[in-house]
Amino acid sequence: MMGGSVRWIHLDIKMSIRVKVIFPYLILTLLVAVTGVYVVTRLVASSLGERLTNQLLESGRVVSDGLTRQEIKHVEVGRIVANTVGVSEALETEDQQKLSELVKPLAAGLDAENIILVNAAGKPLVNITRLPDGRVQDSPAQQASIPAAVLRLVSSKDPQTPPQRGIWEQQADNYYYFTVLPVTQDDRLVGAVLVGASLDTILPYLKSVALADIIVYGNNGQALGTTLRGGEQDPDKLEALSITESEYVRLAVAKDLVGGENFSVDGRWYSLARSSLRVGNDHLGVFAVVLPMDFVIQPGVASRNYYILLYAAAMIAVVAIGFLISRLIVNPLSSLVNTSQAISKGDLSLRTGIKSKDEIGWLANAFDDMTANLQERTSELERTYQILEQMDKTKTTFIQVSGHELRSPLTVVQGYAQMLREKTKEDAYLHSLSTGILDGTDRMKEILNNMLVVSRIDSDALRLAPDWTRLKDIFRRVRKTFQDGLDERKLTLETDQVDNVPMFLADPDLMYQVFYHLTMNAIKYTPDGGRIVVSGQQISQNGRKELEVIVEDNGIGIADEYKNSIFEKFFQTGEVLLHSTGKTKFKGGGPGLGLAIVRGIVEAHHGHVWVESVGHNEETFPGSKFYVRLPLDEGSGQ
Repeated sequence: MMGGSVRWIHLDIKMSIRVKVIFPYLILTLLVAVTGVYVVTRLVASSLGERLTNQLLESGRVVSDGLTRQEIKHVEVGRIVANTVGVSEALETEDQQKLSELVKPLAAGLDAENIILVNAAGKPLVNITRLPDGRVQDSPAQQASIPAAVLRLVSSKDPQTPPQRGIWEQQADNYYYFTVLPVTQDDRLVGAVLVGASLDTILPYLKSVALADIIVYGNNGQALGTTLRGGEQDPDKLEALSITESEYVRLAVAKDLVGGENFSVDGRWYSLARSSLRVGNDHLGVFAVVLPMDFVIQPGVASRNYYILLYAAAMIAVVAIGFLISRLIVNPLSSLVNTSQAISKGDLSLRTGIKSKDEIGWLANAFDDMTANLQERTSELERTYQILEQMDKTKTTFIQVSGHELRSPLTVVQGYAQMLREKTKEDAYLHSLSTGILDGTDRMKEILNNMLVVSRIDSDALRLAPDWTRLKDIFRRVRKTFQDGLDERKLTLETDQVDNVPMFLADPDLMYQVFYHLTMNAIKYTPDGGRIVVSGQQISQNGRKELEVIVEDNGIGIADEYKNSIFEKFFQTGEVLLHSTGKTKFKGGGPGLGLAIVRGIVEAHHGHVWVESVGHNEETFPGSKFYVRLPLDEGSGQ
């Protein structure tokens, strides 16, 4: 039964490898075959209608781009005219002669076909027209028709009105594309300048860039102009090219080109596509691009079955070659797989036994060498681990024994020092010496207590006495402890933001140690006159409620490489021998146990602690933020 199971696994591995070898070639060949068939059937032998439609779409985009360039030219001309010195003043005083003198040279130099200036009341004052022979004439302004967009602009009285544009009939059957801009004087609208170009000029230009004939339709579907028949604007021809008003309304809201019907002009068949004519957000009308049906010469279509057979034969050949190659790869790879599985189960004595001179043989030799090195290193690590484990156990035992053994003589020293201080109240010098002894014993006792706490954390002997705890009570004790040091160094400790934090279930004495050490750490690394802010809030993290407490200072900060190390036992930043001593001295030294105790106690409460800082700098003082998160049981905050 065991042998059959092994054979089944072996067969499954070989088949899996074969599939992995053949499958990429099969997929690649299939993709090449599909691509080839697509190229043959869709690109080489695509229908005339599809290719014609693509060309119509491209021509439509070119027409839109060309009209946009014409709009840009109009805006540039209009701004030059509006900003020409003297134009706004002459427009406001209705000085037609001065306006003509100022604008006629601009019309000639800027190649503007038509420029009309109107005052703030909508009255046309100047009508400059450039003739086909290049001459510029001043037409009677009173005879110029004014588009409704111009009247809307001047009636708005808003000098910040953006440019308006449209198509209007300046004269009978003579349509212009125009852009109108405000003319201002001292932030007042004093008139408008209209820059226009006739469709007879624009349409041939659009045809030259789009390589297609153009038709432009007005608001009722009437064809206004076209380039068909050499651009001859025959009314009968325009009437025949017009569309219904309902069709115009449908096309006016179209975002893309809409295919139209095929039609015949002078015995030649054309195909067209229509779309909305827009510049910016303004709808101007509808346009159509027109191409002759014989624009594209349909190429000869290669035999589809020939290519299918060709690619099918290629696929079969690839599968066969892949199968043969897989047989040469599978056997040694199976040996590698079996060996690696045995090694993963701990048998480091097994080797592949592959001796081939190809890449798989090189891989097998490298694998065997790696296994031998791993076996040797594993033995060394096991021996080293046993030594380290014994050393750690010895260290923990030493700390526990030292802490307990030193407490008794330290208590005796502390008792005698207290008696000595009482006896020397009248001798100031001896009294100060006894007080110094007491301070030293208190500091020594605190260090011993910290060592014992660390040893309990390391040996998982830390016992919790959970009770409902109020954060503001803890920080009241912390403030009382450090008040003298805060006053001495002119440090500000702000804890108002924890007054309304809900009660939580935790060991109050251990929580006091957590925030005692965090506050002491902030005091040590914050310069004189600095600020320490404590805040707390209830948050939701992954569906559970947590209490987040932040101890923030504006001290020297912490380098990135130390953000995890500072929570290890006995870790010190910088040169330890250069540190000053004391709990509240700036950059004061210590045994390096405080933050290790913080992490141990927080994790014992199923919380976590971390620090955030942009870096260490003793000139700019970027500061640090220590975060403590503790879970809130149901009912917290009562």
